[in-house]
Amino acid sequence: MTYRVGLERGAEGGHIAWVLDYPGCFAFGHTEREVLDRIPEAIRDYFAWLGAHGIPVAGPGVPEDFRVVEIFEVYTINERFERGGPYEVNAWFLDDWRPLTEEDVEFGLQVLAASRADLRAAVEGLPDPVLDAVLPGQRWSMRGVLRHVAHGENGYLSRLGRAVKDPPAEIWAHLEQVRRALEQALQDWVGQSIVVGVVGEFWSPRKVLRRAAWHERDHVAHLHQLRRAMGWEK
Repeated sequence: MTYRVGLERGAEGGHIAWVLDYPGCFAFGHTEREVLDRIPEAIRDYFAWLGAHGIPVAGPGVPEDFRVVEIFEVYTINERFERGGPYEVNAWFLDDWRPLTEEDVEFGLQVLAASRADLRAAVEGLPDPVLDAVLPGQRWSMRGVLRHVAHGENGYLSRLGRAVKDPPAEIWAHLEQVRRALEQALQDWVGQSIVVGVVGEFWSPRKVLRRAAWHERDHVAHLHQLRRAMGWEK
């Protein structure tokens, strides 16, 4: 099989390659050459990760067999939707138009459950002073990262009118309430052709799943970086 890749140029201070048929499978690079070189490794790591979580996938192909089918250039706009403002417009791929199938949602829910298990494991047993410490050069503490994941996921839901209003202050209750809302929304969206424009950016159920799966896995890696920096992980 050939893995279809969407390339997002200018995202997160570099470039993101999205493996379009597999939510949560992505590569990042500061240059386009770097991100393309990292795609095979990202695919191998992704399928190993699925296997470690007991998620069955039929017949993964050769990781080097991929094709960039879409390219999106990130740009910024202002409140009048003119180029060059403070708001960043992230990737909208033609693939994001496709309605989610039951199979897409079933697989996506397994991916989200696996990343949530990893999120919990990344902070399990850490004392409050460690969770709340903000290291030099970092924007958030570990607890701040958890809160950012919750706010980010709720933000994705808000794009299609499904945000949780007034989520609880306690971080795990916040995370779980938003996740339950996302799971229900994904199931409700099966087969639905929904595309809306919000703040100059297109959103759809498939894009919500793509972004949510990426966001949590990306910040699990972030948490492990913080653990290592504080000497809690080798």
